Amino acid sequence: MSSTVDAATPVAALAAAAVTQFHDDELSRPDWPAPHRAGELPGAWRAIDTNHRCNCQLWQEEDRARRVDVPAAEIAASKRLIDRYNQQRNDAVEAIDEALLAELDCADPAPGARLSSETPGAMIDRLSILSLKIYHMRLQTERGEAGREHVQACSARLQRLIAQRHDLAACLDQLLREARAGQAYFKVYRQFKMYNDPALNPYLYGRAAGERSAGQERP
Repeated sequence: MSSTVDAATPVAALAAAAVTQFHDDELSRPDWPAPHRAGELPGAWRAIDTNHRCNCQLWQEEDRARRVDVPAAEIAASKRLIDRYNQQRNDAVEAIDEALLAELDCADPAPGARLSSETPGAMIDRLSILSLKIYHMRLQTERGEAGREHVQACSARLQRLIAQRHDLAACLDQLLREARAGQAYFKVYRQFKMYNDPALNPYLYGRAAGERSAGQERP
């Protein structure tokens, strides 16, 4: 488990620097994204861990899904895993926000407090993705066999990604600071991924209805 977070770390201590360090530490683990001691993490940190792991699994499957040298069945299997991981990722974002809102329950928004359309969970999700981009772009800068132009281009991109993460981290800290002071607030926004729901995806409930009709017509 990352040295930056332990079972005694309260949600109230959550800050962007700890989140980004946690993301980087987990990516450096040889067995990552295999689950480890997530159950021992407190509050929002457990959901942050789940979200980050799902993003890493999504990254791997997105790469696999673009292969052209394997049977179509393997690509279909990757696409289904992508759907599953994406749903788990979004569930974790909501769990992060729920944990933070529970901690901020006593911080009533002051009159005129601003509503943030982007929640801390969504920001942490974006920080996770940026950590992945930084990690993999840095690997590209170390590919000596790829040629100097490739390394130089990837080095420039790496610096932009680092700047993006720095800016987003500052925005997260500002939102958390203002929310704790009652100057800003946010809500848990449900994603309602309709394509994953057999009751909402017409290709799924339509097929089910067709199968029921066909079964009723059989003698």
